[in-house]
Amino acid sequence: MREICDVIGNGRQVKRSISFDSMKRRSNSQKFQFHHRWKRKLLAALLLGFCFATFLLMESPPAIIKVLTSVSPSLIQKPKIAFLFIARNRVPLDIVWDKFFKGDVENRFSVYVHSRPGFLLTMATTRSTYFLDRQINDSVQVDWGEASMIQAERNLLRHALMDKFNERFLFLSDSCIPLYNFSYTYNYIMSASTSFVDSFADTKEGRYNPKMHPVIPVENWRKGSQWVVLTRKHAEIVVNDDTVYPMFQRHCKKRSLPEFWRDDPFPADGSKEHNCIPDEHYVQTLLAQKGLEGEITRRSLTHSSWDLSSSRDPKRRGWHPVTYRLADATPALIQSIKSIDNIYYETEYRREWCSSKGEFSKCFLFARKFTRPAAIRLLNTSDWEI
Repeated sequence: MREICDVIGNGRQVKRSISFDSMKRRSNSQKFQFHHRWKRKLLAALLLGFCFATFLLMESPPAIIKVLTSVSPSLIQKPKIAFLFIARNRVPLDIVWDKFFKGDVENRFSVYVHSRPGFLLTMATTRSTYFLDRQINDSVQVDWGEASMIQAERNLLRHALMDKFNERFLFLSDSCIPLYNFSYTYNYIMSASTSFVDSFADTKEGRYNPKMHPVIPVENWRKGSQWVVLTRKHAEIVVNDDTVYPMFQRHCKKRSLPEFWRDDPFPADGSKEHNCIPDEHYVQTLLAQKGLEGEITRRSLTHSSWDLSSSRDPKRRGWHPVTYRLADATPALIQSIKSIDNIYYETEYRREWCSSKGEFSKCFLFARKFTRPAAIRLLNTSDWEI
């Protein structure tokens, strides 16, 4: 107890005892009132901010969405398809792809181009803004039938993997055209959880080099189209591969050609050479080597015409698919490609019926090889809807 004196009335002093407990209760009461007033002010400020934000959303939703996009794109950014073009120089069919990409309004794609070293996609070399400055800066000189083609693919993938929103990686040549519009193409590819890799056992041709054994056993040797669509997991496997790729560099080489190979396409004595075309084997063999064939749909989404036996034009016979020129570019041609719904693999006695989203569908989303005049003619055809 503590005693204090008060002066009351006529000057008399009285002693009054005040406990420390009473003083502590008054102090706690004052603190409680202060905190209570602070909480009420904070609640009022939050309510005011909520009302103001609601008003802005009602008055100008596009502007708010734009702000939210810049602040946190991951909240609304959809998965993207990386379109990876392998070109000699420019992309000759850029105006066709320009129309195709304009069909997307949700930023669901990205573009990367591998051209010869030093080539730049500028306003002078492309007519589409989607290709401006989209060439990668570590391109290599590519020779057909050489491992340099694989290196070009790996470089493209390395750049595309830097964008965390790229979830599918699609290889295209500079002579490819789309057969459908962007939305159909996007939904077809993204609805599948697998990669699309044309892959089959190569048992008839002498392409496998025994020197690859035991790193690459013959039972893992595969063949197929280089125009694949990879999931992010498989794209990372290709980029990080340091076992299969070196073997391809050393032991997978094309057979030398005679001087007049179009007239006599096979050397007199080819038994001493393995005719190995790296880009037709690499991804397929790598995924088989990793035990991942259960994670792929074993077909390509890009159509190439290899049946040239009936062609009357000797220039259309050889080791390359047919090139479609202006006279070939008709709605009937496009319709015939789009109508294909199965693929037969002779070496495996296997017929692949094409499906999408669990239902039977057409097989191909793209086709090659089209010249620029042929593609422009198709672009002006109303039956070709991209």
